[in-house]
Amino acid sequence: MSGHSHWAGIKHKKAAVDAKRGKLWSKLARGIIVATKTGGGDPDHNIALRYAIDKAKDANMPKDTIDKAIKKGTGDLEGVSYEEVLYEGYGNNGVAIMCEALTDNRNRTASELRKIFDSRGGSLGSGGCVAWIFTKKGLLVIDAAETDEESLMEIALEAGADDFERIDDTYEITCSVENFETIKKTLREKEIPTRLAEFSQIPSNTVAIDDEQGARKILAMMEALEDQDDVQNVFANFDIPEEIMKKL
Repeated sequence: MSGHSHWAGIKHKKAAVDAKRGKLWSKLARGIIVATKTGGGDPDHNIALRYAIDKAKDANMPKDTIDKAIKKGTGDLEGVSYEEVLYEGYGNNGVAIMCEALTDNRNRTASELRKIFDSRGGSLGSGGCVAWIFTKKGLLVIDAAETDEESLMEIALEAGADDFERIDDTYEITCSVENFETIKKTLREKEIPTRLAEFSQIPSNTVAIDDEQGARKILAMMEALEDQDDVQNVFANFDIPEEIMKKL
């Protein structure tokens, strides 16, 4: 199971725990602030903001918290100024890893991420060292029990999907960034719920992790990076066989 889709599934399962801690809400609020600051406070004319708000709603963030984040982005409320930074590096077995961060202090974030990489047998690299492996795309995951494969494939492809795949008990749809909202809206109109709907970085090649120890190590690194306060998203190109995942 490839790194982009498998880690997305793990993140979804742990999202409820993150929300209880408040960590997820804090990260989502940062995303709303930056999207608003960049493209304005109207989600009808700012796709990035609409996407950030949808993610916040999916995490059950209160409406007033979302509104406050938008006002901080527009400057109506005082708030911290964040910038988007991409950090790249390698995990065990040469796995390529990218971390999308929103930070108010580049040096602090880089230092903390370097510690995470170094302590888990990886290394923080220079800009561009692994970004060429990934392509930004829309990723939508649907539980197989919600619909039949043939119908969903037809709906997805007609709406502009690039690829459609059955992975274990889910269907995975990938599409261009431009077609993401159209496919998401089409699924909503067809009353097909999504387990996950987000922008992801899809790797052009993967690194096989064929041993249980190596799999545990890379998953522990991914979780540690995700838990870092400034990190919004983590992507990797590992591929862990299903038989190993069942042991974990």
